[in-house]
Amino acid sequence: MKIKRIALILLAFFSLLFVNTVFAQTGQLTLRMSRDWGYGGFNGDIEGLFSMRVTGPADLARVEFYIDSAKIGEVTQPPFNLQFNTDDYPLGNHQLYAVGYSTSEQEYHSNIIPANFVPKQSTLKFILPVLGVILVAVLLSTLVPLLAQRGKHLNLPLGAERKYGAGGGGICPKCHRPFALPLFSANLGLSKLASCPFCGKWSLVRVESISKLREAEKAELEQAKPGEQIASETEEEKLRRELDASKYKE
Repeated sequence: MKIKRIALILLAFFSLLFVNTVFAQTGQLTLRMSRDWGYGGFNGDIEGLFSMRVTGPADLARVEFYIDSAKIGEVTQPPFNLQFNTDDYPLGNHQLYAVGYSTSEQEYHSNIIPANFVPKQSTLKFILPVLGVILVAVLLSTLVPLLAQRGKHLNLPLGAERKYGAGGGGICPKCHRPFALPLFSANLGLSKLASCPFCGKWSLVRVESISKLREAEKAELEQAKPGEQIASETEEEKLRRELDASKYKE
């Protein structure tokens, strides 16, 4: 009876040791893949330049990278990353994985990443429609404000405080009057392509802080000097302003 009990204890011990060894070899190496340039679509379809990245235990000394059974490279110091181009390998389904070794030559196996290497023309079928949607969106963001403001000029007294809304405000580089920028417009860094509602001219207008916009509002009053026409005024607006001013003369 004692012999059977001892045998069972020994069997359980060696089984546990075996399980721990397998876990150490397969569960402590994590492989991830990232796209550097190219196409990464649905169902694991990829084309272009990609990187395999491995993380593992602290004593990881070197990592071998594989595509199917072919070793494609080895890295002997962290970070354990390897870049590859799908164009250098046959098209079709492949398995990507890595094998790592500790300083004591203990072997670790990573998870397997399935991938389908596809030709470039397949990626164009996906990329071209996306580029088309982006192009249409850019055109709409430019043409819609243009059509909406066509033939319109904002009649606002000089120096009047105004609201700028969610799109922010900018100062026209032509007539130097501040105005609210459209929310949907072509963005180029910190500037937006916009039409000034005062002078009607299109330009790249920088999005300004509210303090600068308020300063520009006050600066408008300095433009209104006797005998001079404001750059943004039409003849009709000039005549109306002169008539308003004449009401206060004796």
